[in-house]
Amino acid sequence: MKKKESILGMAFFGPALILLTLFLFLPMVLTLVFSFTDYFALNPDMTHFVGLENYINIFKDELFVKSFFNTVKFVIIIVPCQCIGALVLALAINKVTHCKKYFKVAFFIPVVMSLAVVSTLWMDIYSPEGILNTMLAHLGISAQPFIHSAKQALPSIAVMSVWQGVGYQMIIFLGGLQNINPALYEAAEMDHASGWQKFKDITLPELKPLCVFVFITVTIGAFRMLVQPMVMTGGGPDHSTYTLVYDIYETGTMNWEMGLASTMAIVFTVFVVVLTIIQNVLTKGKEEKKHVNKKAKNI
Repeated sequence: MKKKESILGMAFFGPALILLTLFLFLPMVLTLVFSFTDYFALNPDMTHFVGLENYINIFKDELFVKSFFNTVKFVIIIVPCQCIGALVLALAINKVTHCKKYFKVAFFIPVVMSLAVVSTLWMDIYSPEGILNTMLAHLGISAQPFIHSAKQALPSIAVMSVWQGVGYQMIIFLGGLQNINPALYEAAEMDHASGWQKFKDITLPELKPLCVFVFITVTIGAFRMLVQPMVMTGGGPDHSTYTLVYDIYETGTMNWEMGLASTMAIVFTVFVVVLTIIQNVLTKGKEEKKHVNKKAKNI
């Protein structure tokens, strides 16, 4: 009986395992292998093992270093804005009594739209004759270059990215808010707690696991930015929006230097994994410290 169940289980699991091996595990292994070679896609027969040479060269490459710092800047801008924005929207919609479904759909629509379409739309919004500069002109503010300026391009793309993705995190927070026991708020009201006290002592602690999840997913998503600068600026002006993933894409698919692109991908993966582990350790440490303090107070 157990043997039949094992065979049946493998019958269902087998196709998925084959697909995962072909499209996930095998490319990961090949990427690691290619990172130690000078593999050139147009002349694969001339491939040689170069050891750590690629890893040394990419950190000497000014464009790679600049793309790395551009990506970090983008993450620093988008993560707090998108996380806080999603929480504020969720809190606002949770208190709305009428047309709640309308607001949910309205804020979630950009999430299901293609990033290429959204990027093209915002190119028109950011254009010198676009709606944004028209509104600024009515306020007496001179037209801004936005994506045509090396200083403003990255923040402009970050604002667009927040607008496009905030609806997804809003739905997550909204689900968490609706699962909080109303009795907690009723007890707080009986103690004459203010709105801020209820938010600080009830809402935030109850939403903490979701906050950690949203923070990590937004951070990883921000590091993977590619479509927005590709469509809107082409990495410019002056490589101010040239990101790490964009550099990997151009090195591998435009220059055909698969060995170098694989090295960049490995470095990028290691950095994101280390960052995620640090985030988990820090949030876990704070949670354990808070639990110990609460336990000590009870004693």
